[in-house]
Amino acid sequence: MPIRVLLVDDVVEVRRMVSTALRIRGGFDVLAEAGDGSEAVHLAETLHPDIIVLDLGLPDIAGREVLTRLRSKSPESKVVVFSGSEPSERDWIADNVEGYVLKDTEIDYLVDLLKNVGQHHEGEVSLDLPQALTSARKAREFVTEMVTEWDLPELEDDALLVVSELAANAITHAQSACLLRLSLTDAALRIEVIDTGGGTPEPQPPSWTSEHGRGLHLVAALTTAWGMEVIPGEGKLVFAELALPERAVRREHQVDPA
Repeated sequence: MPIRVLLVDDVVEVRRMVSTALRIRGGFDVLAEAGDGSEAVHLAETLHPDIIVLDLGLPDIAGREVLTRLRSKSPESKVVVFSGSEPSERDWIADNVEGYVLKDTEIDYLVDLLKNVGQHHEGEVSLDLPQALTSARKAREFVTEMVTEWDLPELEDDALLVVSELAANAITHAQSACLLRLSLTDAALRIEVIDTGGGTPEPQPPSWTSEHGRGLHLVAALTTAWGMEVIPGEGKLVFAELALPERAVRREHQVDPA
């Protein structure tokens, strides 16, 4: 199924550029275009697109207000902002959109992000892990079971290394029980670990003597994207994605941790 997109920008040339790039890439269906906030809200309520590509600087309804109205009328739609400047309410915007891309960025980056955001999961499974030393082993066993079921033997070794690092960080450093979630899309195997502990995962400078921090460098080397998302009032989600062998994702679009 194509990813259904609503383009919202008051500049016709920008809408045309994005629409053309999506058509060339394939896998997208541009349902409609809007040149102002009122039209965007009406179309979102009527069409319920998978993704809304939104310029926050619209002539009638702008910024936080237009985003709030779109979320109200089509809460299931994901929103990726494509803007000419940094947002004035950066933290609030970041908590309410799936992506933020500046217009001076290469258009291919925006298209790659839309593809990643809009992909429908073909499978999703999860496992609760207690704060115990045995949880890393249980996480690896779970990964082995699922990559076998999903017929992804090429990814097993890398997936085991990644899940070992993410689970160990949650249990040992965040000192928290965690939820391990595996998702399979048509492009990647996504590994997520959700915990309620403090701290953030940060790669440490290379060192011959330190025993900690090196695992995240390995995660970064093995994956096409990894990072962290804050879950307000609940904790944090650390994710890593391994590209499926037949559909490698370009590594230059790797996501850095927040």
